[in-house]
Amino acid sequence: MAKAAVLAELARAAASRGATQAPPTAEATPAVLRDAGLFVLRAGVGSVLLAHGSQKLFGWFGGGGVQGTGAAFEQMGFTPGGPSAVAAGLGEAGGGALMLLGLATPVAGAAAAGTMMAASAVHFPAFFAQEGGYEYAALLGVSTAALALTGPGGWSLDALLGYRLNKPWLSVVGLVASAVAATAVLQRRAQHLAATAPGAPPVEGEPEG
Repeated sequence: MAKAAVLAELARAAASRGATQAPPTAEATPAVLRDAGLFVLRAGVGSVLLAHGSQKLFGWFGGGGVQGTGAAFEQMGFTPGGPSAVAAGLGEAGGGALMLLGLATPVAGAAAAGTMMAASAVHFPAFFAQEGGYEYAALLGVSTAALALTGPGGWSLDALLGYRLNKPWLSVVGLVASAVAATAVLQRRAQHLAATAPGAPPVEGEPEG
């Protein structure tokens, strides 16, 4: 009986030592993989946003530039078209570039998420991209909002700067502000579309016909 108790105690001690003496890389590996995953996500999403914003601002990659994008925005109800195109282009290109670098990630993610919120509304209610739906814009918006909340990870300029520009309160304030701004833009668009719809009553002060 005593021998069995001694053996059991030795087994428990060995198990305890094994649990506390894990290899040094056991805890480091998940952190490295997390940083790598966030970097891949930032690089992919940031590059796509940067390319789309460059289309709107500079006409690169077959885009219409400010003039062409502004005209298209006017047709979609975003007025005035030129400033709307610049704002959307900056939200995409600026947010994408900062996200790619991992700099001011909460602000960059929030700006891009707000821009994608407005873009999703243009394609609503259809969902799938092949049907002209909001699937693609929504995916970018969710991804950028998630990055604004999680931060850029260790492989970033934010990390090199000691996360001075990556504070939790910046994530919350940035996402709330971008949602409010996007909602205001969409409300203005809805009012414009309602006022210019066929059969809509004339705006006060404007002659009929």
